[in-house]
Formats: sequence, C-alpha cells, structure tokens
Amino acid sequence: MNYMNKIVRSTVILAAFSFAVMGCQKMDRPTLGDYAKDTNPPGGPLKFYAAMDGTSVDSTRANFGAEKDITYTAGVQGQAMDGTHNGYISYGSANDFKKSTSFTVAFWLKKNGPNPAGAGTSFVFGLATTTDIWTKQDMFLEFEDAGNPSSADLASAKFYLLDQWFEFTGAKRMPHVLDGQWHHLAFTFDQTTSTLTTYIDGQAFTNLPADFGKFTNNGGQVNFSKSAGLVIGGAGHYAIGKTPDSWMGNFNGMIDQFRLYDTALSASEVADLFTNKK
Repeated sequence: MNYMNKIVRSTVILAAFSFAVMGCQKMDRPTLGDYAKDTNPPGGPLKFYAAMDGTSVDSTRANFGAEKDITYTAGVQGQAMDGTHNGYISYGSANDFKKSTSFTVAFWLKKNGPNPAGAGTSFVFGLATTTDIWTKQDMFLEFEDAGNPSSADLASAKFYLLDQWFEFTGAKRMPHVLDGQWHHLAFTFDQTTSTLTTYIDGQAFTNLPADFGKFTNNGGQVNFSKSAGLVIGGAGHYAIGKTPDSWMGNFNGMIDQFRLYDTALSASEVADLFTNKK
C-alpha cells in the first residue's frame, strides 16, 4: 500500500468514526422538520402553535420557549407539558398575533381540581403587555381558588381581555374541566360583533347570560399592538421580566396543543379541533 492510499484510507476511517459519534449524540433540540406541525400556509391564520410534543417549540416560526420546572408526559396527542406550582414556558413573542383584530385561543388541558391552598389561582396562559397597567397582561385565563372557588366538577374561571373581565363564576362556572380528564377549551372573538364565544369540548358554552360575551372596551375592538411575550402555564409577567402578584399562581397540570389564530374560528372548525384532538 503506497503512501497516498494510506492517507485516503485513514481519512475515510476518520470520517466514518466522526459520523458515528455525531449520530449517537443526543440533540438538545429537534432538528428542523423534526417536530409537530399544522397545515397553515405562509401568512395563514395560525399565528402560534406549540404541540408540546416533547419540546416547547412554536412550529409556526421554529421558535423555542424558555422552560421553567416543567416536564413532558403523555398528552391528548403525543406529549404534553406538565407544569408544577412553579412551572411555565415563556416565549419572547406570539409572532404576528399582535396584529389580530379577531382571534381564537385554543388548547387542551388536564387538571384535577383547583390549586392547593396557598398556591394561588391557576394561570393557564398570559399574553404580556408593554402598557403600564397593573395586570401586566393584555389577555389571560385563570381558574379561581378562593371566593367563588373551583372544584373538580365546576371550574370558576376568569378570562381577561384588554381590561375587561369575563367571569365564569357562581352559576356560570365551567362544568367538568378540572376533573382530571383531558378537556378542550377555545375562546373566539369576532370583531364584526365584538363578541367573545367560549367553547368546551367542541361545543359553545351556553349556560351564560345573553350579553355575557359582549366586549365593550375600546369601542368593542381589540388592539394587541402593545403586547409583548406569551407565557403558557403562568402569568404573562415572566415574559417581561416581572414577578407576578402573590395571588397569581401557575398551572399545576398539563397543557397540550396550544394555538393562537388571528381569526374567529367557526363552530365547525372548533369542533374539528376537539374531534381530531388537535
């Protein structure tokens, strides 16, 4: 074997060894294309989608969130994030969702009853804001732990939208969503009617006063132009480097398939998300 052949053979062996070592390495994040996606054309209505399938990635922009004290476990489809009293995922932004004039927020959750005493309310998500208001958020959903408390069969919740509160309390509490089983929630806002519609497991929640969903602030129009980051599993404060108020607890449960659209999905579209576990 001449000198040049020895060099070629050594180079091939070294390259094969390097490839084998690299192939065995555990990647911290999935490579591009290796995470769950949803059909959505460029510029389409789905502005944020975190499947929580073993990673925090928002696959509409290949944008990873900052994870704090969460794990991944079996979800309604694939895996889901499993939070603790201190767990959440923080994203620097919700992409072009801030341009929305109509919207839909949709996700799956699984939680057994309200937070334990002293742990505070359960914030499912919070859209932070740069506006100097005490809530530090443009939108959020939280489950109550006191006053009009939640139970496993009746969830006392408050949906906050640009300083207007939609309170699912007393006789308006949500049935079964905290019973330890997977449930789908969706909130749609239609700018043409200035109305928020609530869906539970693919069906519009109708146990509400006739004018319950009417949004009256800001002339009935939403404006998220000052919104900042998004937090899933906690209050929006974390996304802007603030500490939530003492009563603002994190979501001690599981969240899966978190979506933000810049349009009000129809009843059939929401039903499809539920039926097909999207």
